[in-house]
Amino acid sequence: MMEVFNTPNKVIITCNRRLSPYLEQEVKDLGFTIVRAFNTGVEIKASVNECIRLNLNLRVASQILYEIKSFRAKDPNELYQNLLSIAWEEIIPFDSYFTVTSTVHNETITTPLFANVKVKDAIVDRIKDKKGMRPNSGPDMHKCVVHLHWMEERAEIFIDTSGETLAKHGYRKHPGKAPMLEALATSTILATGWDKKSPFVNPMCGSGTLAIEAALLAQNRVPGLQRMNYSFMHFIGYDEAVFFEERRRIKEITEKTNLPPIIASDISAEAIEISKLNARTAGVEHLITFEVGDFADTTVPEGNGVVMFNPEYGERLGVHSKLEETYKRVGDFLKQECKGYRGYVFTGNPDLAKKIGLRASRRFEFFNGKLDCRLLQYELYEGTKEN
Repeated sequence: MMEVFNTPNKVIITCNRRLSPYLEQEVKDLGFTIVRAFNTGVEIKASVNECIRLNLNLRVASQILYEIKSFRAKDPNELYQNLLSIAWEEIIPFDSYFTVTSTVHNETITTPLFANVKVKDAIVDRIKDKKGMRPNSGPDMHKCVVHLHWMEERAEIFIDTSGETLAKHGYRKHPGKAPMLEALATSTILATGWDKKSPFVNPMCGSGTLAIEAALLAQNRVPGLQRMNYSFMHFIGYDEAVFFEERRRIKEITEKTNLPPIIASDISAEAIEISKLNARTAGVEHLITFEVGDFADTTVPEGNGVVMFNPEYGERLGVHSKLEETYKRVGDFLKQECKGYRGYVFTGNPDLAKKIGLRASRRFEFFNGKLDCRLLQYELYEGTKEN
């Protein structure tokens, strides 16, 4: 019997490009040892039951993949024969549903869909041979998900324990214009080193993702509380007691008191309405002060804290000359209204960033989709005031 739920094996946790350092820290904080880290993820050793814990807790990850087997395969036929030898009837219920995803670079394959069909055929043929019935398959990620990683002649087959990506945190029912992916938003906040006790100010908040992620971090409230379906639930051997015990634990560690001021403002009343709806779904609406108005009028509490902008950067939404003026005003606001704070601007446009008129003390590299971006850090000294 294949005991994937209790047998530690190679696990790959994927993430978007440049988020790996933040993912690595999260995984370490949960008590796991990193075997290796790379540009789009980390490798650890874990059982599928331990993957349940990872799925519920990680903010920066995309998928959590548990290896079933690795083997050499020159062509689709060798791939099929190797997969046919796996006891799929002990992994996927014959009356269930599964889908196949893949990353393929092999000269005999012109489209990954062909490789996916070979995987699906091997699984179906094996289960039908052993059980006399076959599971259904298709594109939906809501039941069992199997992932093929095939580079040249080296193939690996995984259970994708996550299914739908973990990079979305399940509260954004109303995305608004050009929203930031939740995993990216969290990573940019982690990059600031915000202490989760001092104020977090987010002018030009758009659909509210940064402010909401800040509130979730401050509360130690993890994404698993938003989600009741994962791929791991549909494989043979799943014990729901493990899932519900972890849900109980993460509920208990959520902070209810001594939470910092979090302020989100936008000139658009509609954007603020969308932000409030998203914050309500995330369970943090009561922790965020929302303001409608020009960003320069945003409330900045006394003392120290983090102020963070994710302004338009002209890639597809705005017009340049207008944006140049906006960036200059962002710089003025940081200089004049945010003394004692650390200021951050996330942008995909280095020319516009120059208009801020402040010297960045640090630059963190990110991608927003395919766009090369920077999170710029500014030290906003208190001038003549005594520290």
